[in-house]
Order: sequence, then C-alpha cells, then structure tokens
Amino acid sequence: MSELLLDVSQVSKTFTRGGLLSRQRIVAVDDVSFQLDARRPEIFAIIGESGSGKTTLSRMILNVETPSSGKLLFDGTDLAAIRTSASRMSFMQKVQPIFQNPFESFNPLRRLERYLFMTQRRFIAADQRVTPEMAVDAALHKVGLSLKEVSRRYPHELSGGQLQRVAIARALLANPKLIVADEPVSMIDASLRISIVNLFKTLRDDLGISIIYVTHDLATAYYISDRIMIMQKGNVVESGDARTVLKAPQHPYSRQLREAALLPEAATDLSVSMTHLTSPRASER
Repeated sequence: MSELLLDVSQVSKTFTRGGLLSRQRIVAVDDVSFQLDARRPEIFAIIGESGSGKTTLSRMILNVETPSSGKLLFDGTDLAAIRTSASRMSFMQKVQPIFQNPFESFNPLRRLERYLFMTQRRFIAADQRVTPEMAVDAALHKVGLSLKEVSRRYPHELSGGQLQRVAIARALLANPKLIVADEPVSMIDASLRISIVNLFKTLRDDLGISIIYVTHDLATAYYISDRIMIMQKGNVVESGDARTVLKAPQHPYSRQLREAALLPEAATDLSVSMTHLTSPRASER
C-alpha cells in the first residue's frame, strides 16, 4: 500500500471549443499538484469562484475527466491505467462523490431505499451475519438517520439537509477511503449547513475517511478544513494550513476572497461568520 492516498502531480486540463475556423483553447486546470497522506485522514478544501477550475480538477480526481497532462495516482495506482470494468468498480468503491444538489442525485419517482439497497448489493460482499437491511440502517445511523425514517419515502418528502445525509450514507455503503464533495452545502439552507460540515468532520475523525471539499465558501472551508488550496483561472495561487492561509492570506486574490466573504466587523476571524449556524437535526424536520 502506498503511503500516499492521492498524488496529484502537475495535472493540467485543456478544452478546445468552437469550429474549424474559430477554435479556442481553454486551460481549465494548469499544472496543479498536491498530495493526501494515506496515514492521516484529513479534510482538504479546494476553494475558488466559478471558472476557477476546481470542479474540473475534482472530476479528474473522480476519473470522470482525463488530464491533458500530468498524473494522478490513487493508493499507488495510476488512474490512467484504470480501464477494465473490474478496476473501475474497485476504484469507485474506494472513491465516492457527493454532489452539489441532493435533489438531482435521486430520481424523484424512485423511493430512496431502492438506491441504498442497490449500492449495498453492488459493493458489499454477501455476509450472512449482516442482512442488507442491517447494513443500510447502519450507514444511515452514521449520518443521523435510520432506515425507518427513510423507508418508503421519495426525495421530495425529505428536506435538503436530510437528503444530503442520505446521499452521504449511500456513499458510506461502499466503505470508501476518499470522498470528493463538490459544493455539498451550497444548495442547503444556511441554518442547516453546519450539520453537514460537522458530519464530514465525524467521517474524518471516527471513520478515517479523507475528504476533498470543493467550495467557494471560505467560511465553511475555514471551519471544516485541515488544509486548503485556493484556485484562480485554473492556477493554484495559495495553499497550506487552512487557518494560517485564511487568517493572513498572502496572494491578492486570496485577500479579495476573504474580504468578500466577511462583514467588516468580522474581519479578524473567519469563524465569526459561522456562529449564526446552529446545530441542526431538530431544524431539519
């Protein structure tokens, strides 16, 4: 086993748009490198505004997009070498996504438990000691829900916060080593966001899962992250310990993001902007 869970080395992604007479090269990600240690689970935030390249980078980490140059290694395996259905399934089990809008993650005409049982059958080997119901209920309990609460419910019958918890439980059924969460709280009411970010902390601390947290929200990134990487127009402009970088950003773009995220009276500490968020579960119902 590699000592690095994820090794992103000089990765770039270029898209070509337009016709034959008006081709345009767009560099979405330009020479990005970072690493996650397999021995120390952490929450690593990738921060940037729309167009910064953060989502394209996360799609390459999920092996949905292929880099134009550079290399991505997960647990010592080059993602470019993942070609067979068996190797793709193995990778998908270890690396799970959480998407921005929980209501788009589920078909509104299907009951939620159907997704959970399908995932359980797909990734978990048959074990006579653990029934599918027990496995699904255990995953839901890890996110503060239960199979009884979710059973026979359709997506529209749950709040956004509850539905995002179901999406996370679904990911946990695969027993992943890494979760890539792309703007996971941006579509959730502000009063409920802290419940989801606290859940990510629990997954790191109690289950040993590393999380790549992709966001434009500096307040939640400050609150949740161990390290951060700030991107602008495909380039990394600053990275390091989350509190060190966000309390005293060195790059002009980082300072601009910080100032835009705060009221003047809160400028001394980004955590002030999180104080209005309350602990959630009762308010989710």
